[in-house]
Amino acid sequence: MPSALPDGEPVPDDGSLPASALTGAADRPLGFYLHVPYCATRCGYCDFNTYTATELRGTGGVLASRDNYAETLIDEIRLARKVLGDDPRPVRTVFVGGGTPTLLAAGDLVRMLAAIRDEFGLAEDAEVTTEANPESVDPAYLSVLREGGFNRVSFGMQSARQHVLKVLDRTHTPGRPEACVAEARAAGFDHVNLDLIYGTPGESDDDWRASLEAALGAGPDHVSAYALIVEEGTQLARRIRRGEVPMTDDDVHADRYLIADSVLAEAGFDWYEVSNWATSEAARCLHNELYWRGADWWGAGPGAHSHVGGVRWWNVKHPGAYAAALAAGKSPGAGRELLSEEDRRVERILLELRLREGVPLGLLREEGLAASRRALGEGLLEARPYEEGRAVLTLRGRLLADAVVRDLVD
Repeated sequence: MPSALPDGEPVPDDGSLPASALTGAADRPLGFYLHVPYCATRCGYCDFNTYTATELRGTGGVLASRDNYAETLIDEIRLARKVLGDDPRPVRTVFVGGGTPTLLAAGDLVRMLAAIRDEFGLAEDAEVTTEANPESVDPAYLSVLREGGFNRVSFGMQSARQHVLKVLDRTHTPGRPEACVAEARAAGFDHVNLDLIYGTPGESDDDWRASLEAALGAGPDHVSAYALIVEEGTQLARRIRRGEVPMTDDDVHADRYLIADSVLAEAGFDWYEVSNWATSEAARCLHNELYWRGADWWGAGPGAHSHVGGVRWWNVKHPGAYAAALAAGKSPGAGRELLSEEDRRVERILLELRLREGVPLGLLREEGLAASRRALGEGLLEARPYEEGRAVLTLRGRLLADAVVRDLVD
């Protein structure tokens, strides 16, 4: 089941923000994340805030229905316009995630995007992405999305091997994600991503190489590759605890990452974030870069998180409670926190160190600078960028990114 929300102070009923939140807003890009919390089935490794029809039955009534979900989410987009007042910024990026957004009718996704365009306007070069389950789209669906203003799509491939997909409880068949790339290209999408997962119990190096080669053969311009994290409370965690499948260790994850970086680099993909590779700067996911660079975004939908000018808040998790709040004319916010300057400094280090451009050494304090010098000597940071005042991870540093970050934030 979905993980718990953090604690925080109450969100005002009208969702209003402190005046300081919009100070300097004109210098920061604004994005929207739209969360669609529905899935046909729950994958064994997933602890995202998503719900199957069975899980929703009897807990939300008509308010939790996906049939009227688009209208509910549009209500929050309109609330965002009221809260942000006369903020003149057009929206730079829109990302529809889940869950499985493409369980909704394509026209619903287009209407949600149109509401953002109507309320805020879209930047001329706005990036508009939706995630998609390979089995939930077809050429006609993708054409409606493209005609409605979407210009980027991200397919959940995970693996090309059937036995790996079975462990993950993925429902699509091998080969379908690759076919989706061709269908998206035919519909006019210039930018297509495939998501992969490595380190699944029972996966071999050969399985992983086969997945990478299948993904590259499909012709995307962006690939995301994530190590499998076994979250407590998931079906996969229970299966591992019962001894039904083995746990993958960190050394295996490291080996798989090295394989991914080598195979992708040879195919012309450059890493720009620890888990993301693209064929060009234009192919990068700009929306995720907003997160990594601490820009502003409004997260609409159950459990969605937002950040504007140092204020971070999150919505109630259940679709029924979310819809009920908006129907009552109230913010669906469950809690929020005001980030201190120190909080924001630490978060910049945590997030920007994962990027190809790295983090300015000027953000580090004395102990962090000392740690950065040790990391440089150990081959975890690149020498030339360091001389120019930036901490940039080497390939070995990317394998140990979490440990490097812990040292630098001291």
